[in-house]
Amino acid sequence: MPQYVPPVTIHTVTFTAPGTVIHYPQVTGLADKTAENKINHTIIRTIQDMQRAQQAVQTGSQPETTGNFEIKTNERGILSLVLSNYTYSTPMAHGYTIAKGLTFSKQTGNTYTLSSLFKPGSPYQAVLTAAVKKQVQERNLPVLDAGSITVAPNQDFYLADKALVLFYPLYAITPYYVGIPMFPISVYDLQDIAAEDGPLTTLAADVV
Repeated sequence: MPQYVPPVTIHTVTFTAPGTVIHYPQVTGLADKTAENKINHTIIRTIQDMQRAQQAVQTGSQPETTGNFEIKTNERGILSLVLSNYTYSTPMAHGYTIAKGLTFSKQTGNTYTLSSLFKPGSPYQAVLTAAVKKQVQERNLPVLDAGSITVAPNQDFYLADKALVLFYPLYAITPYYVGIPMFPISVYDLQDIAAEDGPLTTLAADVV
């Protein structure tokens, strides 16, 4: 049973500029200010990267951007969230949404990658790819190329209660109208390959 760790305090900050409104989270009140600053700097840097990515896609004029966030997990020393950025510029056929998942250790402020959630040398990519393909079939999702569906070590994900949720960018595996496809996988189905002291094991433990 994991030791109780209070949730992280989150404040919503809003950045506004002509044609731009971005709401983003700011962590406050951590005992370790180095960890707090690391988390907040990573969030800001990710938002800036998303803005640059939008500039490469939305190449028209007068771009209109809205940025939001959702907190997915804030417990047991784990903070997992999703940042989203929707931009439309004239005369593009439609807008474009970018989403990025960030999962942090409250203790260190470090960001977890997908590969760090699993035991070294484990076949986690094959296991997760099989789970995604199974859901594609069960949910009857239209895909661009079923044979090209894979899960990369740097795959986008977030943690939500007892699930690892993988997701893909627009156009990566499905047509635009599907939106951003997401695939929840129970942490209990991953315990054999989960890192012993990692977030998947921590979230799978009994209630404190």
